[in-house]
Amino acid sequence: MEAAKIDKALALAKPKLLRLIDANLNRLKEGIRVVEDIYRYIFDKKDIASRLKELRHIAKISEYETLLKSRDIKNDVLKESTQSEKERTKLEDILVANFKRAQESARVLEESFKLIDHEMAEKFKYIRYELYDLEKSVLNITPSQDS
Repeated sequence: MEAAKIDKALALAKPKLLRLIDANLNRLKEGIRVVEDIYRYIFDKKDIASRLKELRHIAKISEYETLLKSRDIKNDVLKESTQSEKERTKLEDILVANFKRAQESARVLEESFKLIDHEMAEKFKYIRYELYDLEKSVLNITPSQDS
């Protein structure tokens, strides 16, 4: 497809693309926050919680009002939780689910921003790789606790 057609398609898709970015930015920050708070309040691991907090703050986007305008929760075709989302049997299940949620969202944001702003795409790629690294290191040191 030639560049002019791609630009036109992107302009038409922009409200939907902004909706995609808004949903994934929220999902990214929520997933990081769940893991951050577990390491902060349950495990008292300041270094890990601080690293997660830093990643959450890096995930800020200045166009908050624009994203908020694109939000359309009423028409979200998958807003109902799946059965697996409702069931967690141990703290590790919550940690794994939220690491994965954040990593997947960072990937969607990285790919979406390739259409808009390559620096932003790289920022979300950085966050994603940091989450992969952190997940590997912290899940090996997490005490086995059922809660």
